[in-house]
Amino acid sequence: MPGVLRDSINELVHVHEEGNVEFEDGAILKLALISAGLYVLFSLISGIFLFFQRQTIIRASRNIEFDLKNEIYQHYQVLSFNFYKKNATGDLMNRISEDVSKVRMYLGPAIMYTINLIFLFGLCLYKMLSTNTTLTLYVLAPLPIMSVLIYFVSSILNKKSERVQKQQSKLSTMVQESFSGIRVIKSHGKERQTEERFNTEAEGYKDLSVNLVKTQAFFMPTIVLLIGISTVLTIYVGGLQASKGLIQPGEIAEFMIYVNLLTWPFASVGWVTSLVQRAAASQKRINEFLHEKPEITSQSDAPFKFEDKIEFKNVGLTFENSGVEAIKGLNFTIEKGKTIGIIGRTGSGKSALAYLMMRLVDPTTGDISVDGKSLKDINLEAWRQHLGYVPQEHFLFSDTIKNNIAFGVDADQISDDKIIEAAKNAGVHENIINFPDKYETRLGERGINLSGGQKQRISIARALIKNPEILILDDSLSAVDNETEEIILQAIQSELKSKTAIIIAHRISSIKYADNIFVMEDGKIIESGKHDELIAKNGQYALIYQKQELQAQQEEMEISEEEE
Repeated sequence: MPGVLRDSINELVHVHEEGNVEFEDGAILKLALISAGLYVLFSLISGIFLFFQRQTIIRASRNIEFDLKNEIYQHYQVLSFNFYKKNATGDLMNRISEDVSKVRMYLGPAIMYTINLIFLFGLCLYKMLSTNTTLTLYVLAPLPIMSVLIYFVSSILNKKSERVQKQQSKLSTMVQESFSGIRVIKSHGKERQTEERFNTEAEGYKDLSVNLVKTQAFFMPTIVLLIGISTVLTIYVGGLQASKGLIQPGEIAEFMIYVNLLTWPFASVGWVTSLVQRAAASQKRINEFLHEKPEITSQSDAPFKFEDKIEFKNVGLTFENSGVEAIKGLNFTIEKGKTIGIIGRTGSGKSALAYLMMRLVDPTTGDISVDGKSLKDINLEAWRQHLGYVPQEHFLFSDTIKNNIAFGVDADQISDDKIIEAAKNAGVHENIINFPDKYETRLGERGINLSGGQKQRISIARALIKNPEILILDDSLSAVDNETEEIILQAIQSELKSKTAIIIAHRISSIKYADNIFVMEDGKIIESGKHDELIAKNGQYALIYQKQELQAQQEEMEISEEEE
């Protein structure tokens, strides 16, 4: 296109200087139409190539973003229990969303504009040098200054980008926690304090972002100024050379077009540099997690079936992040088909024992064996398929009640009758059928539209429908009344015959029918035996039993007084 403009102007000047009669007869109109047609044709061709360039690079960047998000999500799935205890949910979310988006911006627009700049600059430089070397040197003189400027500022942008990303993760974590804990915030009247804390963090993010933008804003006017200097030099030096007859007027116009063609690519250098620096900071944050190795891995792909017993051999567990020694030298055996009760004060190590059973964590010392084989050497996925677990902190998904109950099995292959049966066994069916949409009732986040007892019983139904070989209830009956508790325990005994159950509880009523009961204290088993045997020992278990019986009698007396 610059060549078309150069030839057109030179031809017009030539015609004008020659005083050719055709000049009066419409030759200028003909020349203008030909030049305009060629200009439109070249613009159309340029637009077509730009379209395919954007289609290729932008679509590729979106596909890479898709793959990267899947890779991160899959990696999150295999990371160990301790990883999630050390890292905030908001930070995890920010890295898979904001950080990946910034990497995609580098892989798409940044690369596209960089390629555009390289090819355009190469072609323009070749044409400019072949036309007039002296004028080319003057026009390109400001560019080395631009390169030096970018080199020094890029490191500053990188550091500031990292600080912005870290603050954004902090802000995301706070927002996520505020929404998840909104009932606690409201019940304690802490809305104003929470808002003030959010405003403080948001102000910090704004200050860091503005600081980054100020540095970025320095690029554009500086680059435009340097390009403007190139334009002035083109006119001034070109005019001097044209007056001496060294170049033709059309070549000055040609160089003006070259300068304009290079204006946006070079003006975008600052923006592209910012994208590259922010992408580098984001990729560094992503790699921190992608390079994180899961502590719990499966050493075998072989199928597994639980046949005999589980043995704890001098097992000890110290939590890495807190340094707390939760389990100390445990030695016991759980035979298949038996029901084991575990009771003890808060912090005695009961839940830690459940984590070890599910292999969410590995023992710090000692070993756990299943049928004589170390749990570490058993196919982890196959082992967990044998387990049905109801956690102390019950979690429900933002889905229907039906899908929450069927979560542990293939929902397409489980009948509605099985789901209803599991709900009845968990003592929650009567509650569900009273909802307007019954089993199709959609739950809010974490089941916020249900009571604590209802959530707990749906979690139990989720475990029961799986018909597990080993059922682990981690203090899962605390929010139900005695009558419902009895229904659930009877269902466990009848529905899971010949299956193994481990019931962790604070109430003796939940475990008194167990085949063996362990009383835990400070990470150790201090008593074991059946209910009657432990009562006869008159030790810690008997003391807990007496206190709970006394408390139950007091509650009955209070109810009687209220009725009178």
